[in-house]
Amino acid sequence: MNKRKRFSIFVMALVMAMVSAQFAMAQKLTGAGSTFDYPIFAKWFSEYSQAHPGVEINYQSIGSGGGIQQVSNGLVDFGASDGPMTDAQLAQSKVKLVHIPVVLGADVPAFNVPGVTNLRFSGETLANIYLGKIKTWNDPRIAQDNPNVKLPAMAITVVHRADGSGTTYIFVDYLSKVSPEWKSGPGVGTSINWPVGIGGKGNEGVTGLLRQIPGSIGYIELTYALQNHISFGAIKNAAGNWVSASIAGVTEAAASVKSMPADFRVSITNAPGATAYPISSFSWMLVPVKAQDAAKGRVLRDFLSWMVNSGEAQVSSLYYAPLPKNVGQKVLKVVYSLQ
Repeated sequence: MNKRKRFSIFVMALVMAMVSAQFAMAQKLTGAGSTFDYPIFAKWFSEYSQAHPGVEINYQSIGSGGGIQQVSNGLVDFGASDGPMTDAQLAQSKVKLVHIPVVLGADVPAFNVPGVTNLRFSGETLANIYLGKIKTWNDPRIAQDNPNVKLPAMAITVVHRADGSGTTYIFVDYLSKVSPEWKSGPGVGTSINWPVGIGGKGNEGVTGLLRQIPGSIGYIELTYALQNHISFGAIKNAAGNWVSASIAGVTEAAASVKSMPADFRVSITNAPGATAYPISSFSWMLVPVKAQDAAKGRVLRDFLSWMVNSGEAQVSSLYYAPLPKNVGQKVLKVVYSLQ
């Protein structure tokens, strides 16, 4: 066999190896859950797929409750939630799962009040609105929070999530910390028994109802409010200061966690700090410790490491706060341990 023929065979073998490697990486991952995360997920998954030909990540924005259910039953490759799974949920899951923090974000009290664009809400006032105790926009308790605003004598339409929701979890976790009545009443969860109001499916559904109904108030993730040009109120934080949702305010709330738990399940609502935004939270991907499909597991690990090393730099453009660097380093250690 002459040198030219041996070289041709070598080149052909190399090309076949490269094609095989590409097909080995060609994977379709499926995920489901948080609508809170959907804007950044849409950006990340698209950019990652463009940089990794053959990899497709399909995500269903169905709410955290649905994501927890689907990943727990092994129906998707990963879930996403803004409310951490409970010990009972983790124990009942058919798949051993870990929480991987992905971003930090904020719930905002968004409103549609004709002629009013700026409002402030104390935690007690928000709780009383959602308890059905404050029924009109010119109620003295809202007026006390807003002494320089002309409030209309208009009925309040309370809007909440109709589906299991991490956005709900963040909001009611906050209400439970500022209102003893809320804590002992509706309480905390991704789904609760609402005293009053109408439900919308997903952040998208609540946003749509807010736009359609004059006199309405609802809680949505900050990105949805800004992208849809919906007014939202400032909140009195734990330090007694009025603060509007911002990346800086969410970052300060995260800084209140002095020692991150090994499982990353932590609440940062009503955090201390002069400018800390009180309805802030980490959001998590729920990932199997051992993937059912080894090839998919390798791709998911690669995506998660890309997320920490490259994706976090993109989150501010969509009004999320990036993971603190020390948390990102801990996340990578967990990612590299996945099977």
